[in-house]
Amino acid sequence: MFNTPEQFAEANKASVDAMLTLANTALASAERIAALNLNTARSMLEDGVANAKAMLGAKDAKEFFSLQASMAQPGLEKAVAYTRSVYEISAQSKEEISKLLETQFSEFQKTVMGLLEKASKNAPAGSDVAVNAVKSAINSATAAFENMNKAARQVADIAEANLSAATNATVKAVGATAANIKK
Repeated sequence: MFNTPEQFAEANKASVDAMLTLANTALASAERIAALNLNTARSMLEDGVANAKAMLGAKDAKEFFSLQASMAQPGLEKAVAYTRSVYEISAQSKEEISKLLETQFSEFQKTVMGLLEKASKNAPAGSDVAVNAVKSAINSATAAFENMNKAARQVADIAEANLSAATNATVKAVGATAANIKK
């Protein structure tokens, strides 16, 4: 497969570089999630203290329930924003990893095709049918891989649209309920 030690070393270097890129992508994503979680926890604590103080200052039950209802909408909006942020971080990481895998698959395909070309030049007479069958199988695998990626992107787009519609509907419903409680 490798004619020289340099080719072997280069292939290993490419593999190590790909793994480092993958590890760095995963760590960057984890770092962003950790920062988001810390900021969200801090914000929730601050909001919780402020809300508790406001509710403890209520003069009667009507004011207490009105305050409680008015706090539901901002809390839900922050929860939705947090969920969207987690989704965005995950989607970006998935996209980076998908690009890396596509590049690796493409390089692998080129290498295999190159090896097949070399093998077909040195192969005995009549083996061209077998070589063409392998090439056809590789082309079919490539087409299947591309179709799978296309379908995965479509599913992700549909899921994102559905998530957006569901969160918007939930925020509106809670807002309407909070408005009715205030009345």
